Amino acid sequence: MPRSNPLVRLAPETIERRILVVRGQRVLLDSDLAQLYGITTMALNQAVKRNRDRFPSDFAHQLTQQEFRNLISQTVISSSAYGGRRKLPWVFTEQGVAMLSSVLRSPMAVRVNIEIMRAFVRLRRLLATPGEIVAQLTKLAETVEFHDDQIKVINEVLRKMMEPPAEPEKPKRRFGFHMPEPANDQAH
Repeated sequence: MPRSNPLVRLAPETIERRILVVRGQRVLLDSDLAQLYGITTMALNQAVKRNRDRFPSDFAHQLTQQEFRNLISQTVISSSAYGGRRKLPWVFTEQGVAMLSSVLRSPMAVRVNIEIMRAFVRLRRLLATPGEIVAQLTKLAETVEFHDDQIKVINEVLRKMMEPPAEPEKPKRRFGFHMPEPANDQAH
């Protein structure tokens, strides 16, 4: 009988909300990864430091001061003035996160890595077909425009139906002297 995995599957939204774009790449912050793995940020960074050759710059890199300031202003990262980070954070690309599974060998790390990979794949699928999205939006706009025209016609018909009936036109009176019209007597 196979053993059931006691680890609960992470909700994809939990991971996706933490994925940021830095230098044109989707990345995860070291502090977010540490939280997901259930370890301290310092422990994660020490493991990476001990295995630095496994993390080239396209797998992981430290943020610049400007990038960090931008993240502080855009997200909820506490600044060092309020007891937050004292060092610039590291960010990990999808490949860097995959490499973390060889550095962090706990069952929790393996399970979290699987969920993170699924989140990256899901985001890639959502963003990989911009042509399809544009086509669907164009079709939707055409449908809305068509429906708008139909709604206008229906609205016009309803407006006409709600108008009071027009009074029959009275014959216009002619001006001037009028001779009475001869009656057609057929009794002669």
